[in-house]
Amino acid sequence: MRLTAAILLMALATPACNETREMQPSIQEVRAKHVDRLMSMPGVVSVGIGRDDEGAAVIVVGLDQAGAKVTESLPASLEGFTVRTEVVGKITPQ
Repeated sequence: MRLTAAILLMALATPACNETREMQPSIQEVRAKHVDRLMSMPGVVSVGIGRDDEGAAVIVVGLDQAGAKVTESLPASLEGFTVRTEVVGKITPQ
């Protein structure tokens, strides 16, 4: 009985021969991986996570002003997640 249960558990946990199971990184992991590079770009003042109109997670790059030249350098997506820009203005520590 125990041997049958163990075999069943192994079969469920093991991918089929032609099936590959790759763990896709979470949006938090993708943001963390790219935040330093994005923040080093002129005009970028924040990098966060938001939602699009359909509710899908997106990476939100905050810009200090509208029409910032950096928008041309930003990728449209990062590791499968859409990148969206928003003008948030200058951010100063208090």
